[in-house]
Amino acid sequence: MAGVLKQTSTWLGKLLLVSYIMTPLTYAAEQDAFANVTVKTTELAPGRYMLEGAGGNIGVSAGNDGLLIIDDQYAPMADKISAALHELHDGYPKYIINTHFHGDHVGGNNFFGQYGTIIAQTQVLTRLKEQRIERNALPVLVFDSSLEIHFNGQVMKLIHLGPAHTDSDTIVLWQDGKVAHTGDLFFKDRFPFIDLEHGGSVIGYRDAVAQILDLVDDNTQIIPGHGSLATKADLLRFKHMLDDCINWMLDGKRSSKTLDEMLATPLPERWQNWGWNFIPKERWVRTLYKGLPAQ
Repeated sequence: MAGVLKQTSTWLGKLLLVSYIMTPLTYAAEQDAFANVTVKTTELAPGRYMLEGAGGNIGVSAGNDGLLIIDDQYAPMADKISAALHELHDGYPKYIINTHFHGDHVGGNNFFGQYGTIIAQTQVLTRLKEQRIERNALPVLVFDSSLEIHFNGQVMKLIHLGPAHTDSDTIVLWQDGKVAHTGDLFFKDRFPFIDLEHGGSVIGYRDAVAQILDLVDDNTQIIPGHGSLATKADLLRFKHMLDDCINWMLDGKRSSKTLDEMLATPLPERWQNWGWNFIPKERWVRTLYKGLPAQ
């Protein structure tokens, strides 16, 4: 298993991964960490599903043309994901869409890339090439701003909205508007991770969420990068959180407050409980402070 992406901790908290050459002993330990994880399958529409397990949520298209998946979670989850997919359709996915390059979304590339074609925004290929991973784990088809996939009698639009969570994010919209997969441009009811070290942008993130709101409607079922199945109302609440927190930080910067002073200042009351183990309030405030311009 040389060259797969390393999980820096369990799926409960660590999302940003680094690469390394995985020894058999280390891989066995990683497998043990996921031993008790189950995969939950939810049907969203005929031939369309959401899989929840460890890491980023997976979108699925299943039908006469075969299987297509959006993201593939951590590497040690591949067998469990495959078993869940086999309940929906025989065989392995013909296409694997990566919404970005973080290992909790692409860790299974090395496995699934043996059987299908990986598709991603161009910068995903660039980022993954920087890591020592197998050729199977690299995207084969890449695009800059948009791509359409016609599969299982459905049309899926892949759209890159610019630097946001990273510099490589893709959202997937089914043309009939019934389902959308946002990747990590949406963390339901929690503060997001914005990867400033890899091209992410606080303002770009907020603007991307605003664009997604224009692309979905009240009947769209939204698969967030993390969290349970969502609606446009949930995404709008997330956008309000971003707006309020950004304005809170900009107000502090206008008053020349230091980072330590902002860390000691309460967030807007409505959002004070949105911190979680990977992005507690302190990390969110640091991201806002670093990612927003001085006033």
